[in-house]
Amino acid sequence: MMGRVTVVGSFMFDLVARAPRRPKTGETIIGDSFGMFIGGKGANQAIAASRLNTLVCMVGRLGDDLFGNQFLDKFSDEKINTDFVIQDKKNGTGVGMPLIDASGDNSIVIIPRANTALTAENINQSYEAIANSDILLLQLEVPIEASQRAAEIAKENNTIVILNPAPAREIPDTLLDLVDILTPNESETEILSGISATTEKEAKEAARIFMDKGVETVILTLGSRGSLLLTANVESFFPANQVDVVDTTAAGDAFCGALAASLANGSTIEEAVKTGNAAGALAVTKLGAEPSLPKKAELDQFLAVN
Repeated sequence: MMGRVTVVGSFMFDLVARAPRRPKTGETIIGDSFGMFIGGKGANQAIAASRLNTLVCMVGRLGDDLFGNQFLDKFSDEKINTDFVIQDKKNGTGVGMPLIDASGDNSIVIIPRANTALTAENINQSYEAIANSDILLLQLEVPIEASQRAAEIAKENNTIVILNPAPAREIPDTLLDLVDILTPNESETEILSGISATTEKEAKEAARIFMDKGVETVILTLGSRGSLLLTANVESFFPANQVDVVDTTAAGDAFCGALAASLANGSTIEEAVKTGNAAGALAVTKLGAEPSLPKKAELDQFLAVN
């Protein structure tokens, strides 16, 4: 049987610009290219999980507009359940504006719009979907109250809760108490723990801060350095796969979606982290969020030789 993942999260329609570098204050520079892609951490992670032979249900809010309709069409193509995606007639679909420099690194401005209107009551409507899932996958681009309620439902029904704390913001202890697996990247780790994760020792110290707050499993995603897995009994470092970087947008989402799908389908945590690393590596080799999220055959082929 295929595993089940419910994603409570965001939709952002990405307007992506590439330029040689970021402009200085007051400066205008000529860019290299422009693209429009569906995105948002929630939507990206849902697609990433679905492409790895997992039954995915998405919970969130879109605008009742052209961007929103494109998401629904895409999710239908990806066979993602959208029964609990609300089209908001007051607020438009969220928009993201990534700027990618010559090295492939990105800076992103997001305008959440309809995402900010997701409520605990909306989450209650998806109770059965969360309760019947193996994994609940959360991020921080929707109101904390919605994520909190989703995590409460998951805990009531023995559904594993993964929180990708992005973008970094203060997380109430009441939510952390419900989180089984936390997946911050390097910058999020520093913001949330107060410790720079530039060395393996510092990364472990930061991870233990999260564990002291009740999180059983911490996976620090450290970009080109790989990932660090810590539990009460395990300390494992997984080196990054070496690839040519085109665009780092959605690399973390590819990791989280693959991690959730792997666990839902019965993998061990170590196997799931390795799969997440590979998915993140493949994602940085292509431009855009959704187009870069690997499909199962591509990921299996990559894992076979790495």
